[in-house]
Order: sequence, then C-alpha cells, then structure tokens
Amino acid sequence: METARLPGTPATLETSTPWALRLPGGRRLPLGGRRPLVMGILNLTPDSFSDGGLWAEPERAVEHALAMLDGGADMVDLGAESTRPGGGVYGAGASAVTAEEELARLLPVLAPLRRATAAPLSVDTRKGEVARRALDAGADLVNDVSALGDPALGAAVAAAGCPLVLMHSRGELPTMQRGISFCDLVGEIRGELEQAVGRAVAAGIAEEQLIVDPGLGFGKTAAQNLVLLRRLPELAAIGRPLLVGASRKSFIAVAERFGAPAAAGPVPPAGPVPPAGPATPPAASPSAGRLAGSLAALAWAAAGGAAIIRVHDVPQSVRFLAAWRAIAEASEADP
Repeated sequence: METARLPGTPATLETSTPWALRLPGGRRLPLGGRRPLVMGILNLTPDSFSDGGLWAEPERAVEHALAMLDGGADMVDLGAESTRPGGGVYGAGASAVTAEEELARLLPVLAPLRRATAAPLSVDTRKGEVARRALDAGADLVNDVSALGDPALGAAVAAAGCPLVLMHSRGELPTMQRGISFCDLVGEIRGELEQAVGRAVAAGIAEEQLIVDPGLGFGKTAAQNLVLLRRLPELAAIGRPLLVGASRKSFIAVAERFGAPAAAGPVPPAGPVPPAGPATPPAASPSAGRLAGSLAALAWAAAGGAAIIRVHDVPQSVRFLAAWRAIAEASEADP
C-alpha cells in the first residue's frame, strides 16, 4: 500500500532514528531531530540547470555561501561539475569536465569558505581525485550522485573517515531520462540504494557514516518523482538517514500545473526570487520561479522523514519549516 499522509501530522514530525555522524576535527553532524537540516546549494558551474554561472567569481561565491548560512542553512553543498541529466527536458544534459577543471572551480571557493566558517561543508562530486583534494582542503563530507561510480572516491572517503551521500540513479547522465522503466518504483530504488550501501561498506566506509538520497529527477519521470516523495517513509527500511533534493527541478513545474484552472494557462516564469542576502542577484532562469512547488516538495520530504533537505532558496525554506513546526506543535494551552 502506498504511504500517503498530510505533512505535519503527528506521526511524521520526526525521523524515527537519531543519528550523529562523525565529521573531521572531532565534530558531529546530528541528524533526525525536530526538523530536517537545511543544506544550501552553491553551484560553481557555468551550466547548472538553475543558477549556472551566477557564482563563477570565488569572492562572490563565498559571500553567497555565507549569506545562506546567515539565512539559516545548516550546511553548504559545493558543486563544481553540473550533473544535469540528459535525454529529457535538458536535452543532451551537462557536459563532463576533467578533475583538473572541477578542482580549478572548487578550491578557490572551498579554501576561503573553510577559513570563514565552521559550518559543515559538503562537496558534490563523482570523482575520487576531486573528493580527495577537497577533503584535504577542509570539506567535511562528500555528496556522490553516482553512488561510487568511481572506486577511487570510496577510497578517498574511507581514508578520511567522513560521511558520504549515496544517490540513486540509473544509466549514464547524457541519456538517463530516456527509456525509464520500473516494475516496483520504491522497492527497486530501496534495493539499489541498499546495494550502494553494501558497496560503500566493502570499500571500507563505516555504515554509520552513510546517507542515502532517492535521486529525484535522475532516471525518473515527473510522476515517479511525485510518487517517490509521497512514499519516502518506505525508504526508512534502509536504516540510513535520507537526503532529499527536489528544489527547482523540472518535475516541480509539472506539479505546479496540476489542477490549475485552464484559463490560467501554463505557469509563467517567475520574476526575481526574494534575495537570500546581499550576494544574491536576480533570478537567472525560469527554474528560479519554482519556489511554491519546491516548498510543497519540502513539506512532503520533511513529513516523510528526510534528515537533510537540499535547497536553493534557503531563507524561504527555513521560514517555511519554522511555520510548519509551529502549526504542528501548537497547543491551546500556549499563550
């Protein structure tokens, strides 16, 4: 039976298990509390689907990361290679880059950001060499959309003893949005994530350091992404904390059109997103106008037990979660 529960109902207010993952320097990353942690997205690429090219200057990128932290983000995820999937709305998808090019974008931002904050810093990469150099430069965890497609990444994480995010996907990035087929959507994703956990453990990474991500938008149709959000609690059987990244993705635009009055026509691109801080420029693409749908997805992710939510719009997401918790916990006895 599919899991369906309105966000904010008492049974879904907290993740079922508290975790405390180990970070470098003897620090801890507590997960599974009263709300999911908010991971702010910092794309250092020229071609990311939502904000590619906006943070190409290292000084401006560092300012934006600090603005997200000031706006309530619990951590920042730095990505220097776009992993925009191909075969669907994004055409051929993102172009692959060498490790050298990825590092040339990443390190001039990571190093000064590390000096400026003690907040957890994640690096979004598929490459072992990039992961190793990033961890040496002060990164705290690695977010791998390929789930150890490069064995060298597993070796780098094992050597550092840091947390690792394993994301579900199928196929190769340039074509993964073609020929999508599942017989048992949630069951197959759960099984393949469990296999990824097994690969990580075999690579020498402690299981208690692993986080899993169902991979919304990667090898799934728009409808499958929505179903997966609704059925997130079924992934709790994996026994690891969940990271969910739905922010501004193309399936959000499909969801926003669902049930819209015919006279309203298609959902138009929105204007500039309210600023996250002084470093935030006007919205650069139609995807930046998907805030309403992104917040709806956030609500279902939080209600479904997500331990971390990965978002572009940090202050709005933080305020949304605060209001959601206030409604859920309000008592008539309160003043």
